[in-house]
Amino acid sequence: MTHAVSNTPVSTTSDATAVPTPVAAPAFTFADLGLPEAVVAALARNSITVPSPIQEKALPDAIAGKNVLGRAQTGSGKTLAFGLPILQRLSLHTDRPAAKRPRSLVLVPTRELAFQVVESLAPYANAQGLRVMPAVGGTPFNKQVEQLRRGVDVLVATPGRLADHLRQGTCILDSIEITALDEADQMADMGFLPEVRAVLADTPADGQRMLFSATLDREVQSLVRQFLPDHVEHSTQDGKASVRTMDHYVLMVDRGQKDLVLSEIGAREGGRTIMFARTKLGCDGITDRLRALGIAAESLHGGKAQNQRTRVLERFKNGRTPVLVATDVAARGIHVDGIDLVVHVDPPADHKDYLHRAGRTARAGEKGTVVAIVLPNQRRQVLRLTGMAGVKATAVNVSPGSAELNSITGAKKPTGEPLRAESAPRDRNSRPGYQGSNPRSGGGYQGSNPRSSGGYQGSNPRSSGGYQGSNPRSGEGYQGDRPRTGYQGSNPRGEGYQGSNPRSGGGYQGSNPRSEGYQGDRPRRSDSSSYRGSDNRRPASGPRQDEHRSGGFRSRTERRSYDGFDGPARSH
Repeated sequence: MTHAVSNTPVSTTSDATAVPTPVAAPAFTFADLGLPEAVVAALARNSITVPSPIQEKALPDAIAGKNVLGRAQTGSGKTLAFGLPILQRLSLHTDRPAAKRPRSLVLVPTRELAFQVVESLAPYANAQGLRVMPAVGGTPFNKQVEQLRRGVDVLVATPGRLADHLRQGTCILDSIEITALDEADQMADMGFLPEVRAVLADTPADGQRMLFSATLDREVQSLVRQFLPDHVEHSTQDGKASVRTMDHYVLMVDRGQKDLVLSEIGAREGGRTIMFARTKLGCDGITDRLRALGIAAESLHGGKAQNQRTRVLERFKNGRTPVLVATDVAARGIHVDGIDLVVHVDPPADHKDYLHRAGRTARAGEKGTVVAIVLPNQRRQVLRLTGMAGVKATAVNVSPGSAELNSITGAKKPTGEPLRAESAPRDRNSRPGYQGSNPRSGGGYQGSNPRSSGGYQGSNPRSSGGYQGSNPRSGEGYQGDRPRTGYQGSNPRGEGYQGSNPRSGGGYQGSNPRSEGYQGDRPRRSDSSSYRGSDNRRPASGPRQDEHRSGGFRSRTERRSYDGFDGPARSH
């Protein structure tokens, strides 16, 4: 008897029963979705071979030139979902873009996100000979003007800086073929929608437009109705945080223990931690206190210069700084892999901020933990926010050194050995002349001095020794005891720097907290002018009242009004 041979794979069990084994349907590849071979090869070199859910859904329509509305949580691969179709479309051109007229535009809410998008798209743009450039605030305007003159295929811009270019005529949008809005809900939250509307109105009405967002509130929906006619919508989740890849906890602490709990979390080993505070001052206060306990933390907020923010973020990405303390605005563009713990030091303003904060972890299918450090009076507010965000957070009572705190976060006791203040002058463009923690401190200018070859020598930048070595104003330099030069040392005439006389006519006042001239380590002018000798110059205000008691310079930490991490101290 002959039996037909089946092509269905079977597996044999112990009871000799043949059970058909289902064959998994092959996953879509990027080549199946219509991307050119050069881009597929570049993706493979970065170990990206299988599209994410939002990429699989949005790429075919985006490549076909349709208007696309994409909804997906942060970290789901939205950048490539709109970026790859842009590059595929522009690769069909055989000529270079015209001066000042980019061919595509990507609008993002923050500088950090702009740099992230450029970094993500650059390998695939280079594979096709396309140029991608950022245009953001805090970076040289003229350099961007020159790049735009040379021709740009993809311009990644923040609304404010793009508006500057449009006003000055250094960028013209009449050649834009594709416009993409990334993190549209964040732009609405930050008040950028008027600028966004003005920019979209300047792009050709028949151009392709794509809008990607984690959530769709009323303002974003009005933007969709106005500028995305006949669009197709693709959604993976309704803006809710993923409960499959994130664990959420509300850590209840007693007042007075919050700072200790936070320091133990910051001292954990392995992985990257991002902590969120509501204000710039809060970020700096937390960072200073963590570093005072031996924890390598740095702050990121809008009060820092762009080059500082770039360096801080780079050190966080390469692992040199394992703990980043950030405000919501500064962290909206942080797309860093390997962040496995998010800490809400201050409660978020609303559930959308909770989602954006939480979205820094559990990216691209990775696991992550989100914890909120909550005082007794904050518990109801935080649990309400987590419910609105669509997550179920587990409330746990913790205390410094508790087993629960260790099992959830990996917390451990910090070393207690202080690190250098995060605001040290290495973030001031690393100028070689500044030594020590204060650019006008006793160390003064060491090494190369822009005004002399010898620089300030000795422990006092304006001491009786004065300039040693070659003096740009005379061949002999300031010799200290040279008569009538202003630097009098022991000269009793009262001109210039008087040395030990604390109330003389302007001179170097040293430790006298209320005198004219130098206050402690910091120069302050008075009505009699501290820099004078026999030259009576314009009057200036007296010493600041909040600084004279400490003899001049006070560090940022000393000026803090914060009492630990529990918030500002209250006067009774």
